[in-house]
Amino acid sequence: MSKVMLVTGASAGIGREVAILLAREGHTVYAGARRLARMQDLTEHGIAPFQMDVTKEDDNERVVSRIIESEGRIDVLINNAGFGLYGPVEDIPLEDARYQFEVNLFGLAHLTQLVLPHMRAQRSGRIINVSSVVGKIFVPLGAWYVATKHALEGWSDCLRLETAPFNIQVVLVEPGAIKTEFLDVTRVRLNEYYDDTAYKAQFEPFFKMFDDSKAMGRSTRAHVLAEVLLEAAMAPRPRRRYVKGSMARPALFIRKWLGDGIYEFLLRRAFR
Repeated sequence: MSKVMLVTGASAGIGREVAILLAREGHTVYAGARRLARMQDLTEHGIAPFQMDVTKEDDNERVVSRIIESEGRIDVLINNAGFGLYGPVEDIPLEDARYQFEVNLFGLAHLTQLVLPHMRAQRSGRIINVSSVVGKIFVPLGAWYVATKHALEGWSDCLRLETAPFNIQVVLVEPGAIKTEFLDVTRVRLNEYYDDTAYKAQFEPFFKMFDDSKAMGRSTRAHVLAEVLLEAAMAPRPRRRYVKGSMARPALFIRKWLGDGIYEFLLRRAFR
C-alpha cells in the first residue's frame, strides 16, 4: 500500500538514499533539506523537494501544510536531518552547543509536533528518528553530539508510550560509522579547534582515522542504512530500535556486557 512520507536531511547521505528507495517502492515522498539545489534531481524519481531548515518553525509549518493540502494525510515522518559537533567541551562555545541541540533535537521535536495531530486524526502513523550508536555509548570529543543523541533516545521512548493508543509507532534507527558527508563535516569542525586546544593528543587518533583509506572503506555505505529505514517504515510490527553500521554492534556489546570500566579502558587506549 502506497504511503505519504516526509524525509528530512535529504540532500545527501542516508536521507537522499532512503528518499529515492521509498519512491522506487511506489510511495509518495516529500524531501526536505536546507540545500534545495542539491535535491533538484530528486524530481526525476518522482520526489517533491522542499527547502527547509528544521530549526526554523516557519519552514516546518510550510512543508507540513503543503503535504496535508496536497495529500490529505501524512503516514511516515523520517527525522533524519542532523550533524555532529565534535571538539573539547572546554573549547566549544555554548552558542554552538545550543545550535547542535536545535538541529538534532528541538527542530525534530517541532516537526513531530506538527504531524502528530494529523496522524492522530487518521488513527495511524509512524515516526522514525535517526539517532546514532552514540545514543547508547560515548566517545572523546563528542560530548555535545552524544548528548543530543542520548536525549533523542529517551525522548523517542517517551513519545512511543504517549502515541501508542492512537496507533502511532515510534522507531529509532542507530547507525554506526556510515560513509557520508558526516565524517567530512566532523573533520572540518575539529580543525577549527586544533591549533589552540590543550587536547591535541585526543585529536590525533581522529585525524589518523580520517586519513586511513582502509578504515574509511570499512564504513557502511548509506544505501545499506536506506534499506534499514525502508524496513522501519514498512514493517507491520517494527522494532523499537534498528542497529546497523560499522562498529555499532561491537561497541554496544562491550559497554553493555563488559561494563563501563572495560569500555572506557579501550577508549583510552584508542585515544591516548
